[in-house]
Amino acid sequence: MLLDAAGLSLDRLPMLHVIFDRMSTFCADSLRTLAASQAYYSLSSVESGRIGDVLEMYEGMAVAGIFHAPSWDSHIIVGFDRDFIFTMMEVLFGADGSEPPVDDERSFSNIESRVAQLLFEQMSKVLRSSFAPVTDTTFTFERQETRMDFAVIGRRNNLAIVTKFLLQALNRGGEMFVIIPQSALTPMRQALSRTTSAESSGRDPKWTQQIRGEVNRTQVKVRAILEERHFPLGEIADLKVGQVIKLQATPRTRVKLESKDQPLFWCHLGQAEGSYVLRVDDLISPEQEFLNDLFPR
Repeated sequence: MLLDAAGLSLDRLPMLHVIFDRMSTFCADSLRTLAASQAYYSLSSVESGRIGDVLEMYEGMAVAGIFHAPSWDSHIIVGFDRDFIFTMMEVLFGADGSEPPVDDERSFSNIESRVAQLLFEQMSKVLRSSFAPVTDTTFTFERQETRMDFAVIGRRNNLAIVTKFLLQALNRGGEMFVIIPQSALTPMRQALSRTTSAESSGRDPKWTQQIRGEVNRTQVKVRAILEERHFPLGEIADLKVGQVIKLQATPRTRVKLESKDQPLFWCHLGQAEGSYVLRVDDLISPEQEFLNDLFPR
């Protein structure tokens, strides 16, 4: 599908997918401060379509938020379908998912509309953070509409980028959609068409920091081995309580520190304040140890 009259296609705008991947991450992060239950956002699709055709699909089954982007001189739409709102109500008010999902064609209640407004207000920050790699743009939430013919951001036959996200929580879910007019993105097409490096596109700083923190807090069991010897099975069977086994190790013998049978460091055994301690001397190289076994000195 064409993005503009020049024939620029979505495949030639790789940064759009980076932006929308960031959006799903930021949406999930913003929800964690409000809800105890875990919720997941995932990018479902990025397509081109006419604004009127897209809104018509959601008539009577969604609520739309209108946002103004002053630096773009344009408006965009963020929408939540009925399943999204009903799922979010359960997530925010502490449900455990044991009740069957809501299947009701009624209009949104006042409290459901208030929850939608709260989510739209949070989307202002999410949108700005998502587009930060390309442009520093503020998004102001103006109003919300349940009648899609009132969600006017331009001519209904104008082309737009339509992005859909899936929300999953409590074994149910819903859909969020974002409509951005083509005219708003055309001035940025050069920035959107650049190919990001592996460092910038594959890594989100906040996510990387979180993963690093979780890894650093992981408990790992290590074992210090002073000496290893082989015995015939018969000698093992003849061992008795109180029997003394002589070791060939000396105070200068290096101790091997390992975890899950993976050698880590060579250490020296010592004492400090009445306890045995290990001083790390050298990193164990499996390749070097293999060569030493083949060609002993």
